[in-house]
Amino acid sequence: MSVSEQELKEFREEVSAWLKENNPGDPGFLLPESFMEVGTDEQFEYLRDWQSKVYHAGYLGMAWPAEYGGGGKPQVFQDIVTQEMARQRVPFMTNTIGLNWAGPLILSRGTEDEKKKYIKGILSAEDIWCQGFSEPDHGSDLGNAQTRAVRDGDDYIISGSKIWTSLGTYARYMILLARTSTDGPNKYAGLSFFLSPMKVEGVDPVPIKKLTSEYGFCQTYFNDARIPGTCIMGKEGEGWQIAMETLMYERGATGGQAGGLAAMDLNINDVLELAKRSTRNGKPALEDPLIRDRMVQFLIEAKGNALMIPRTRITALNSERPMAVAMSGKLRGTELKRRFCQFALSLQAANGGRFVGPQAIDGGKWQRSYFNSFSATIGGGTSQVQRNIVGERVLGLPKS
Repeated sequence: MSVSEQELKEFREEVSAWLKENNPGDPGFLLPESFMEVGTDEQFEYLRDWQSKVYHAGYLGMAWPAEYGGGGKPQVFQDIVTQEMARQRVPFMTNTIGLNWAGPLILSRGTEDEKKKYIKGILSAEDIWCQGFSEPDHGSDLGNAQTRAVRDGDDYIISGSKIWTSLGTYARYMILLARTSTDGPNKYAGLSFFLSPMKVEGVDPVPIKKLTSEYGFCQTYFNDARIPGTCIMGKEGEGWQIAMETLMYERGATGGQAGGLAAMDLNINDVLELAKRSTRNGKPALEDPLIRDRMVQFLIEAKGNALMIPRTRITALNSERPMAVAMSGKLRGTELKRRFCQFALSLQAANGGRFVGPQAIDGGKWQRSYFNSFSATIGGGTSQVQRNIVGERVLGLPKS
């Protein structure tokens, strides 16, 4: 479908006007930075209502097939919406796991019945999704998952637990990796993948209080929970391959996400503004040559990351290592965020240690953002794992 520049220009103006008119604004309570910090009912309902409003206005899932509830339009329209959302700093889409991981996976691998059952609810936020990959005793060793799924007639009986289950108390469904067999040539062979319901007897998500005093994560216990056998995606033993595809969506290495913001956190321009109003020796901190140099380096790095996506469309810039940009995106973005938040705290001098109270700079949002930045460097594979992936799959280095 060919789209003219004029048509895109008019669409951008339309979206910009709609967002300006419909931005829900300050709700009067603390908003989370991302879906990983949604810990109160008022936060959840505010964000769910916002996603529903965006979807019903036609601005979410625009490139997903119309027969399943999407817009059926070229991807460029959704890209414009997401860009305008970022520019106007509207709230993020709370159903991040559904929109960015589960939804693309279902569209890629799901049956016709699964697409019809799940996709529209993901877009409208009627059906919230969570992820059941990590386990308390196995750290980043996802392949060693021990949560069991035992076949019992037409059902599976699930037992074990998953941790860091964002939105666990609100989710209706979970993408779940569980062990259906202990046989096979390796630990991966016995894993299977499920689109599991959460609102069934025996599934118990327990909220975890974080360092910031917020909630959002859960540990989810499966106490012989019975789920229908039709919840399995693919066949028994195919779970590892499906999980790896899911992680490619989570890490942004593969496209197909529904669009919208996944977070409304601080960015490098906010750090620049903080540097302008911070002081060193009675002068603006930005006049200090060392601080100015660090700030310039951050700005260059942030601009470079922003240009990475358009860079992938230029063959000559990707011919030597075509997967380098896609495979490194999650590592580059999350580590930059962690480092510039740490730098922002250093700009506050002694006040950098104040997280609450009247003397906390900007209400303590920098401290909160710094603490929360670590979750993004862990979820979807730690930064150490991401470096191994880039080394092995992009640079061709040996595993040992």
